[in-house]
Amino acid sequence: MPEADQIAEKTVLHVGCGSWRPGALHPDYEAGGWCEVRLDINPDAKPDIVASMTDLGPVDSNSVDAVWNSHALEHLYAHEVPIALAEFLRVLRPGGHVFMRMPDIKRAAELIVQNGPMSTAYTSPSGPITPLDILYGHRASIARGETGMAHKTGFTQESIAQHLASAGFVKVRALQNKFDLWARGEKKMEPAAAD
Repeated sequence: MPEADQIAEKTVLHVGCGSWRPGALHPDYEAGGWCEVRLDINPDAKPDIVASMTDLGPVDSNSVDAVWNSHALEHLYAHEVPIALAEFLRVLRPGGHVFMRMPDIKRAAELIVQNGPMSTAYTSPSGPITPLDILYGHRASIARGETGMAHKTGFTQESIAQHLASAGFVKVRALQNKFDLWARGEKKMEPAAAD
């Protein structure tokens, strides 16, 4: 049995963390053994690291065990998504994983056809969320001047899986759940050195 001081914590880089709030980190990382490092482009969010998803320069290559990205990737332009995913892959240790959650634009389109663009899809802590909010970002937040909340691209289950595979992730999975997509991919393990 290893000594207590030999048990190393794993590091999860919380990219696009926003201001600290309970429940922002996925419960899988709340369990013991994980150390959260918070990264956001907005210094007012008081992250550990101020950086963009498209330039994780302050984070060393092969230095984290997981990247958690929740409702943030859609705030990039479509041409920036491969850049961000390449950065996620770069900072992960071999065998590490990215775990992401984002709006499902296919589900939003279905809601628009079924109930109209201004219907309530669900109620969040920020208030009612419409299909237009799912597509373009929370309009009330944007109206208050939080323009970073605007969505600049969108994903389907198929498209996010393809983005991850194209970036070099393996064991890619993408699932639809209610109004969200959940996606996961791993960084390849390095081959064992030959003797």
